[in-house]
Amino acid sequence: MSVFALGLNHNTAPLDLRGRFAFAPDQLPPALRGLRDQLMRAMPEAAILSTCNRTELYVATDPLRSREMVRPAIDWLAAHGGVSGDKLLDHTYVLENHEAARHAFRVASGLDSMVLGEPQILGQMKQAVRGADEAGTLGTTLHQLFQRSFSVAKEVRTSTEIGTHSISMAAATVRLASQLFEDLRQCNVLFVGAGEMIELVATHFAAKEPKLMAVANRTLERGEKLANRFGAQAMRLADLPSRLHEFDAIISCTASSLPIIGLGAVERALKARRRRPMFMVDLAVPRDIEPEVSQLSDVYLYTVDDLTELTRTAGEKRLAAVEQAEAIIDAGVQSFSHWLDQRASVPLIQALNRQADDWRAGEIARARKLLAKGSDVDSVLEALSRGLTQKMLHGALAELHSSEGEQRHQMAEVVSRLFLRQTSRNPAGEESGNGGL
Repeated sequence: MSVFALGLNHNTAPLDLRGRFAFAPDQLPPALRGLRDQLMRAMPEAAILSTCNRTELYVATDPLRSREMVRPAIDWLAAHGGVSGDKLLDHTYVLENHEAARHAFRVASGLDSMVLGEPQILGQMKQAVRGADEAGTLGTTLHQLFQRSFSVAKEVRTSTEIGTHSISMAAATVRLASQLFEDLRQCNVLFVGAGEMIELVATHFAAKEPKLMAVANRTLERGEKLANRFGAQAMRLADLPSRLHEFDAIISCTASSLPIIGLGAVERALKARRRRPMFMVDLAVPRDIEPEVSQLSDVYLYTVDDLTELTRTAGEKRLAAVEQAEAIIDAGVQSFSHWLDQRASVPLIQALNRQADDWRAGEIARARKLLAKGSDVDSVLEALSRGLTQKMLHGALAELHSSEGEQRHQMAEVVSRLFLRQTSRNPAGEESGNGGL
């Protein structure tokens, strides 16, 4: 099998373009089935990894068909985002086999993240695996790729300082808020959404003991469940416009395909606050907050891309840890590449075993007929062994006789390695060959 990874991330595409290609968890299985149909069911394995920083397709297929599938996969993804395939090509990367494995291992380890070493990506990769499994597109090769990714990531986090000192998006958000407000204990904080990212941000903010925390969610029951964990209020998303002015900090991360906090609502909130500043962080892709809000003089709006510089500073202090992590990843890539190479030989080995079984069955059937007719046992065994030997040598001898020049020389070397391998004597004095599989 051959593996390729195709995607776009925070290094290759701007936020608004990335937002076009985001997949919610419940969209992954039907999307994968649609991709399989696009590739005319020639795609045995596929998975989609979708986060605020990236959307990536991982595909495993026959090596002879791998490259011809790349363009149809790009066109399918482009259609999902409503752009042309050529435009998407300007922002995508395509990696094959060991380079695809290296990329997956770096992503899982947090080395390819906007926030170096951030741990949330592992949960998102596991979601990608669940989505592929549900869609029926998770096969042996991708299963191995992702399981090895998780193992490498675990080793990186336990053996280096990256896992110990990683600054997540949640921690970066709190740090920004602390720079704007002198004392977070005097602030009212609103969390919009109730997913994993909001839960992480709420955990970091709760440690600062803000004056008030609230959770606004489309489903009140889920919002209440999260709010109860932190002693926060729960409110309906529909009540957001009328209560926005009550909060000093608003952090939003929902799966909405359209902005849920508009320019007009923020302008009204600022007027009610008498121009007291508002700190807003939009961690959603696509955006939850209309980008025009950033133009208001009393609003400090940050997106996932705006957090890059803050987190990069912390990352520079972990260069030694990155080198250690890369060494661990290199070892993982070599191991996976070796496994992939071995897998490439499996069909040939299976075919050889089937052919050998057919030869053996044919010679045994012939021997039984001779024995039934009363033939001498020794002569029957002699004929059986000769028949098997001739069948085993026939193909090699035919190729050797039909080749010429340098090709014949190379064929002679191959035949010698296959059939004239040196034997050695073991300590018991018995001959043993090294030709076993």
